Amino acid sequence: MNPSTNAATAGVTTTPGRPARPVRDPDPARNAAYWARIERTVAAAPPLSDEQRARLRVIFHPTTAAKGAA
Repeated sequence: MNPSTNAATAGVTTTPGRPARPVRDPDPARNAAYWARIERTVAAAPPLSDEQRARLRVIFHPTTAAKGAA
């Protein structure tokens, strides 16, 4: 089995050069419309500032205390 076959059986769609996406609707046309809407929303969003990027890194970066507790 190749990766695209595995992705198809796992319920995700693949686009060359992009990570696999989950299938949100079993109807291919509605699923494509969903992802097109998401892409338009992302394209319309303003870029993040350096301060916003730094805050996101702090929020999502696991701390050593959290690693020790796990």
